[in-house]
Amino acid sequence: MGAVHGVYLKYVGLSAVSGLGFYLMDGSATLGERRLASDMRLVAAAGVLGYSCLLNGLIAVLFKLEKGMGLIGKDPKTGQIPLWSYMFFFPFHLPTMTYTAIHTRSGTMKVKGKDGKTKKVPVPVASEVQPGWWVGGCYGHELGKDWSGIIDLTVEFPEKMKTKSYLSVPTWDGVPATPEQLEEAAIFGVEARKGGDVMVHCAHGRGRSTTVMCACLVKAGLYETWQEAFEKGVKPGRACCKLNGLMRKALTAWQEQYVNGKKAQ
Repeated sequence: MGAVHGVYLKYVGLSAVSGLGFYLMDGSATLGERRLASDMRLVAAAGVLGYSCLLNGLIAVLFKLEKGMGLIGKDPKTGQIPLWSYMFFFPFHLPTMTYTAIHTRSGTMKVKGKDGKTKKVPVPVASEVQPGWWVGGCYGHELGKDWSGIIDLTVEFPEKMKTKSYLSVPTWDGVPATPEQLEEAAIFGVEARKGGDVMVHCAHGRGRSTTVMCACLVKAGLYETWQEAFEKGVKPGRACCKLNGLMRKALTAWQEQYVNGKKAQ
């Protein structure tokens, strides 16, 4: 989930492991150890594994289809996730929160020091890639800042940061915003920047947030193209940022429609 390539495979793996666990527990009962059926703890565990198999399999399919972002129930106005979502979708939420917490604390990126040598350093919860423009993950609240605007790309995490204005652009991890959503986010970001610093964040501050930040920097007039914004405006300030093929395709379509197209008019 921290990488921007093949993120859905994590949920394929969760589904497969859960399904295998369910099969082994159910199979042991049918092979003569039927006394296990009387142990409600084992019955419940088998049920959880079966449910996890189905749920994470469904989410993996939705990742590939780039659909169903509203399934988790995140409030588009407040960024909060309701209690029922945590209860009903716990086989999704629990591993997602656990992995993200571990990855946030242990993630590293390669940077060049003043001596020209490359070294690994911890990935900060957020980075100011250009004056007033920040890219980060869902732990950005640890900075303790009050933001002029926040653009939140997650479906899987509640918003914890303080801000004057908030825009939710829910996307699955590794799946980019559409060209239309990129335009909406870029306009929002430029307007919010007039009042102070702007945070664009996803789960880890690597792919989804970088995609939107590239559009924001072009819309703000800092760079001519998203490619230039990525290479010169984002990467130098946050070396872990990456764009997968879908993200590059979305940015190219956005550039052609909303930047180059308007210049031609």
